[in-house]
Amino acid sequence: MRLKERSISFVANFLLGVAWASMLIGAITSFSTNMHNGILSALLFAILAMIPGAAAVLLLEHFFTLKANHEELQKQTRLLETLLEQNKE
Repeated sequence: MRLKERSISFVANFLLGVAWASMLIGAITSFSTNMHNGILSALLFAILAMIPGAAAVLLLEHFFTLKANHEELQKQTRLLETLLEQNKE
């Protein structure tokens, strides 16, 4: 997602990449360390290890969505204000 503020966009996209990487590393590490207990328990622990990373991804995506909605509402407000100005004249 691209934001107008370049620094916020860079930091948010970097954190999104970190969240995806932590989710992947957590799943692989947990799966490989619990493989000796059985495939089902290894899958269960891998899914549990993915939860913090998935939560971070969801929060960052929610931030992107809120920011995009805010920018769109600002555009619509400017358009409505110009229409209101034109109707008054």
